[in-house]
Amino acid sequence: MAPMAEPQSRSPWLDIPLADYEGHMSDPGIGQSRMLADQFAHLLEAHRPDSVAILGCAGGNGLDRLRADVTRRVVCIDINPQYIERLAARYAAVIPGIEVHARDVEQPLGGIAPVDLIYIPLVFEYVDPGTGLRNLRAICRPGGILAAMLQLPCDHAAAVSESPFTSMRGLAAAMRLVAPAELAAAAAAAGFLPRSEGRVHLPSGKAFSIRVFDGPSQPGVDQLIRR
Repeated sequence: MAPMAEPQSRSPWLDIPLADYEGHMSDPGIGQSRMLADQFAHLLEAHRPDSVAILGCAGGNGLDRLRADVTRRVVCIDINPQYIERLAARYAAVIPGIEVHARDVEQPLGGIAPVDLIYIPLVFEYVDPGTGLRNLRAICRPGGILAAMLQLPCDHAAAVSESPFTSMRGLAAAMRLVAPAELAAAAAAAGFLPRSEGRVHLPSGKAFSIRVFDGPSQPGVDQLIRR
């Protein structure tokens, strides 16, 4: 008899209500909601992409910063189908043709056409960077841009900040802070080349690394198949 496959662990993000996530991130003592949107706006202004994909989009995470006259195609990806359903309801009339996908970035992303810019804010703390970046190569156009945000260690603050939204505490056991050097190595292995790096500091004392990579100059396997 063949050995049984190990069951995949359930993502803690499937058990957190969107209202709790958004309330937590926008809490004045945390302030991460605006920070994520601000960084997305900086990327949009710097690169002016015709198409963009947002990983871990939740209920929006900066979609209000898009300019329809510049970015004409928007792809939103999140593991939680309830988040995706709510996002679609919020933005269907605001962003015509918005594409929404309830997908796990640790699984192949077939069926999603490549984009010019991929934004990945605070996702690699919960998924394997090597696996995720290999899968993301398939949706990055040759010559495109991939930007990832990582949370950095903080000696005087918990990795998951305390807030009134107690469901967020379930993330602590699954969260793993990824060093920028580890992300850079995984990106290089997937064909992404370093372009720029920076840091963001919040009043809470937490700091975040922003890494921007040039996408592979050649299409990934999935793109070759589609051609």
